Amino acid sequence: MLTLAVDTSTRAGSLAILRDRSVLRSVATCPSEPHASALFAELDRLLAELGLQTRDFDLFAAAGGPGSFTGLRVGLTAVKAFAEAFARPVTAVSTMEAIAVQAVTPAAPSGVIFGPTLDARRGQVFGGIYEFRESSSEDLLRIGEEVVMGADEFVQMVSERAAGRPVVFVSPTVGAIVPAVERAVLRSARLAEVSGVLAPFVGKLAYARALRGEVGDALRLDANYVRRSDAEMKWRE
Repeated sequence: MLTLAVDTSTRAGSLAILRDRSVLRSVATCPSEPHASALFAELDRLLAELGLQTRDFDLFAAAGGPGSFTGLRVGLTAVKAFAEAFARPVTAVSTMEAIAVQAVTPAAPSGVIFGPTLDARRGQVFGGIYEFRESSSEDLLRIGEEVVMGADEFVQMVSERAAGRPVVFVSPTVGAIVPAVERAVLRSARLAEVSGVLAPFVGKLAYARALRGEVGDALRLDANYVRRSDAEMKWRE
């Protein structure tokens, strides 16, 4: 199965082309260039390198949030358009899950709690809580809804949900969560800094979903914005 995966949930987006679980090519886009132009320029380059065309893909996938409101719309609109044009399945993968899965190792004990985070600015973080279950068809089981809140508040929430189980905070932007972990009573928690190039992990998670038949079409695909756009918040004010 040939998959095109994109991530535009963060300032530095990425693309990946995978065959089954193997990453054929991946690239991070330029943070200073708008996703709307960088995404397609890098895609053209990757397709040329591999001798592929967009119609060759069997599956399209995008990071579905939480993350940048404008960025998410660019990535999701692109894969929805491709899926519609070529009548292919498409899926959105949680940005938090693509972060958390990077910290899962063969030695991870069943029941460990992962708290993936991403700097949301304004003194906040995007976060989620996942439990690792080795015997499950999905190794990571999300606990509750993904959120945007202050780092201290998020650490407290993870501590309460963990109920004494080991905790790993995972992030490509650890600077936004480290002070809160150090201030908390959860001092035994482990911190794992992972890659911010998320597209390869989005692609692998999307492939696993496709094998389980958990993909959809362009009509039903949507983002998990968590936080309202700046325009909406200003309008409400």
